[in-house]
Amino acid sequence: MRNILIALCYRGTAYHGFQVQKNAPSVCAAIQDALERVLGHRPDVKGCSRTDAGVHANMFCLSFGTERPIPCEKLPLALNFHLPADIAVYHAREVPLGFHPRYDCLGKAYSYRLLESHCRPPFGADLCWQQAGRLDEGRLNAICRRFEGRRDFRAVCSPKTEQEDTVRCLEEFSVRREGPRLIFTARADGFLYNMVRILVGTAVEMERGLLPDDVCALLVGRDRQRAGQTAPARGLYLDRVFYDLPGWEAVRFLAPTLW
Repeated sequence: MRNILIALCYRGTAYHGFQVQKNAPSVCAAIQDALERVLGHRPDVKGCSRTDAGVHANMFCLSFGTERPIPCEKLPLALNFHLPADIAVYHAREVPLGFHPRYDCLGKAYSYRLLESHCRPPFGADLCWQQAGRLDEGRLNAICRRFEGRRDFRAVCSPKTEQEDTVRCLEEFSVRREGPRLIFTARADGFLYNMVRILVGTAVEMERGLLPDDVCALLVGRDRQRAGQTAPARGLYLDRVFYDLPGWEAVRFLAPTLW
């Protein structure tokens, strides 16, 4: 038996997240369909994370077991031939049998795309959050940075969060400007349900003066009601997944992404 790890990117607009759904299309089901055609059997897959409906990925990792001898370097081309145009595999490698893409993950990085525009963009409206009016990225970045560190993030996660331990180490939460686009980056050892989207929504409302910008009081209070809105799923991207694997840092440069 071989354990194969693949890295892929996808546009999540047409899918109800990664996990297989009974009555809705999912990224996982599309991958399994392609694997079945290439390998001759339908393997169980283990994903690095769950993504909500409409969320995108520049790097999503999953593993599967197979006894087929197909070389890893040929797998991306073979799988992409059978995948829809909004999903692409760009890396495959064999890993130890005990390797798990979720439990062996050292951390993840997400990005969030916000477009400053008074009108809805006719191209890529499903790839960003459109906001009227200009935001001060300097002030916004200062607000974002106050969330960094090992903190209890109960106030900025969904009430549906199942984890009792809501302490995470947010290594980076920042924003940069590219013309009318603001790109948020969040990197941590782990994330809670809807955490990035609530962080972004809260930071934007704080910058606009719709919420007090006392980040410390917000987090200490652990009250979701005091935080901002949950930013739309369409602007969120899983950007990087970190592993202790030889040459893994270079894999992200293989991703055929535009953002």
